[in-house]
Amino acid sequence: MASVNKVILVGNLGKDPEVRFTPSGRAVAKFPIATAESWMDQENSRQERTEWHNIVVWGKQAESCGQYLAKGRQVFIEGAIRSRSYDDKEGIKRYVTEIVAQRVQFLGSSGGGGRASAEGGGSGGSGAGGNFDEFGGGQIPEDDVPF
Repeated sequence: MASVNKVILVGNLGKDPEVRFTPSGRAVAKFPIATAESWMDQENSRQERTEWHNIVVWGKQAESCGQYLAKGRQVFIEGAIRSRSYDDKEGIKRYVTEIVAQRVQFLGSSGGGGRASAEGGGSGGSGAGGNFDEFGGGQIPEDDVPF
């Protein structure tokens, strides 16, 4: 039986992308986006819930995100859910769930109007057994990831 790990989000950046480079020169960008849903409750009052998603983008797409995205900008993300753990500075095991973007499309206006896309570079990102390069093939050692 086949399985699918696919996420599609449209939301707004919570802060400017943070772009870093691995020692081997690969770009990786991280930024949060917010998605919101609203509904009417039983008392006919409007309710709203905001969800925050941690986005990770690799390769040329990461560089484009750093160049063209900013806090508040609306973005379309297509990717996969990845969970990983790490030990913080106090030695406490922490868990994080991220969306590893395979496709990023900039929505709304960036001052120049129109849409821009950060497609290309393929997929990749952190996985259960380590991190994969932006072409989705080879493993990147954990200490090569700059976050």
